[in-house]
Amino acid sequence: MKIAVEGCMHGELDKVYDTMRRLEEAEGIKIDLLICCGDFQAVRNESDLHCVNVKPKYRTMNSFWKYYSGQAVAPYPTIFIGGNHEASNYLWELYYGGWAAPNIYFLGFAGVVKFGNIRIGGMSGIHKQNDYYSGHHERPPYSEGNKISVYHVRHYDVLKLMHVKEPLDIFISHDWPVGITEYGNWQKLIQQKRHFEEEVRTRTLGSQSAAKLLSKLKPPYWFSAHLHCKFPAIIQHGEDGPTTKFLALDKCIPRRNFLQVLDIPSNPGPYEIQYDEEWLAITRRFHSVFPLTRAPFRMLVHTMSLLLCVINNSKIYNKWKIWINSIGLSYRNEELDIQNDRQWVRSKLNARGAKPFDFVQTAPPFNPSMPVDNPPAAVHCRNPQTESFLQFLQLPYLLDSSNSGGVNRNASSSQPAHPLNNDDIELPDEIEDDEDDE
Repeated sequence: MKIAVEGCMHGELDKVYDTMRRLEEAEGIKIDLLICCGDFQAVRNESDLHCVNVKPKYRTMNSFWKYYSGQAVAPYPTIFIGGNHEASNYLWELYYGGWAAPNIYFLGFAGVVKFGNIRIGGMSGIHKQNDYYSGHHERPPYSEGNKISVYHVRHYDVLKLMHVKEPLDIFISHDWPVGITEYGNWQKLIQQKRHFEEEVRTRTLGSQSAAKLLSKLKPPYWFSAHLHCKFPAIIQHGEDGPTTKFLALDKCIPRRNFLQVLDIPSNPGPYEIQYDEEWLAITRRFHSVFPLTRAPFRMLVHTMSLLLCVINNSKIYNKWKIWINSIGLSYRNEELDIQNDRQWVRSKLNARGAKPFDFVQTAPPFNPSMPVDNPPAAVHCRNPQTESFLQFLQLPYLLDSSNSGGVNRNASSSQPAHPLNNDDIELPDEIEDDEDDE
């Protein structure tokens, strides 16, 4: 399978697809899939454009709207994640993933899908420590502060990805895992980007949450963008462990390394994007603690584990063990048991199939013959794809809730998951940093 990987799209779909066509002609190859590593800018109209955190001089429609409106059709199946310059109001409609346009699939704020037999996981946004433990509290229309914080990675989404046990083939993040420069030619990197030198030397360049996922998931391939340069690296996980080939790419501008084609072993086609059974089970299991306010969120893990060690071999220990098992939390490996959810999801997928729900327009597309100078403020819209997805998993819709209290989070199902309570959440003390967004 030949997969094209692109760095930061910045809405330049026409240019990237044209580059891929010319590459196919020059090399005599057929590209099966395009993966974009963020800053995709799925801007449908002027209202979306005002939700993108960019300076006014960079506020241009570019070409995504053509694919959203149907004026153009993506010539290659395309999977993308979000970065730090996005129409976040639209991506929030598709928080769990879905078609942003025909043949263009958003992987979600965190997600895993299959393309043929290749498993692709990803995480949208960039790491910002002082927002990391917050819930997803931002709702359109966004304040200037929320327009920035909405794309900051959250512990909740990372925790879901940490529960992926089956091997992934590819993982995508927008910013680089912290420490990744130690596995490549960092000297060449700081020659090209001198302002990176201090962060490289102090091991602060990149994302802590991405580094945790890299250590846990150990995928054969990891692709990133964000820093607008090409950087390859090879990570050896332990003395005899697997390796990860890391590649960061540039943004789509002339004479820059923004696109690379890789040949990845796979079963023969045809290929299509499909739901992943394990990820749907994880999504279903964690839905009851979806954090939707500014209140810090963290699963009560470390405190509980320490307590169990202190009271080992006692009656209290056995009572705690029974209670932990009853809510599905493993006291040994700090993981939730998703096997019941997985069996339930498998039966649903066998009955319906794994193809994602169909694309539906939820906002009028840009009309270049009738531009709008003062567009209405963006508001939340319930995307039918997301509604169908949640109905399929028999879960309540929560994306338009600004207060997690009073929401019925436990939809009835033929195999209900154990709900997690507020007692299962720890409020951590965190030190804020002053790192600027890039």
